[in-house]
Amino acid sequence: MATTTRRVGVVLFQLGGPDTLEAIEPFLFNLFCDPDIIDFPFARIGRRPLAKLISTTRARKVQHHYSVIGGGSPIRRFTEQQARALQLKLAESGFDARCFVAMRYWHPFTAEAIEHLRAAQCDEVVLLPLYPHYSSTTTGSSLNEWQRLFHDDIPVHRVEAFYRHELYLDALVEKVEETLVRFPDPGRAELVFSAHSVPLAVIEKGDPYQRQIEETVELLMQRGGWPNHYRLCYQSKVGASRWLQPSLHKTLRDVAAEGVRELCVVPISFVSDHVETLGEIDHEARAEAQALGIERFEMTSGLNDSPTFIAALAELVGSALGVDLRRRGRTSCLVAAD
Repeated sequence: MATTTRRVGVVLFQLGGPDTLEAIEPFLFNLFCDPDIIDFPFARIGRRPLAKLISTTRARKVQHHYSVIGGGSPIRRFTEQQARALQLKLAESGFDARCFVAMRYWHPFTAEAIEHLRAAQCDEVVLLPLYPHYSSTTTGSSLNEWQRLFHDDIPVHRVEAFYRHELYLDALVEKVEETLVRFPDPGRAELVFSAHSVPLAVIEKGDPYQRQIEETVELLMQRGGWPNHYRLCYQSKVGASRWLQPSLHKTLRDVAAEGVRELCVVPISFVSDHVETLGEIDHEARAEAQALGIERFEMTSGLNDSPTFIAALAELVGSALGVDLRRRGRTSCLVAAD
């Protein structure tokens, strides 16, 4: 197997999450101080006071979500597992790679990841936002923070939105399949794809997020070949402005009113389990569905360190570096067979 002699640093970007109940408010303050999230005339003057107001109010509302999932977000643990698994996968393909986690709003911050990257003396960098769909509020914000902080004179490569990647889609199909088998008649369960919502103002500025989410649902239904009825909704709205609809709450009411009694919820825009899946869906939405008369409620687990998903990430890194890992893997198999 050919070996890449240059040391590659791979930076995995994620939103981050509070690791304790006490960290919820400062985490939210960091989130709402982000100019890619809160932007309005004279925002430089008013952003911090507004962020303080929103974070204080919002912290009280979401504290119970974190309480029911253990008192903090598991997103750092899952993302670090993904980083370790990816580093091992890249090593198997001949790369001298070091993987680092850069969270946007809580530890380890982007600045911390940069320190580790420099200490590892990497020769080039691959930026890998763990957002399959592009939005200025997620991928855009993470990369903007990187641009503000990183000025080293080494090559930097970027992974773009990867919602069409075949192995990523396969990983999602696997999660849906392993959840549908829990139903007495898997073909009768209603599939509800739930994505994180964003403000309509973001979409109206040309953000491709909504279109990419809708395309992902169609690609998944084609790839899975399921006969189930399905629909798409959005969750995690904040504030009074207009966000993408319909909401998960409205969707639950709608399916219950239509007489649906078996529901399989698929978190479609997340690559790991955290408060939006474990708290909002698997706890709050489950209780709401039960109160509405839905008899069976199941949620697909996050991709987390799924081997198929890690293989997808490795191929994305390889492509960013100009290396086709699928061809390299086939060559290795042929050599081994000889």
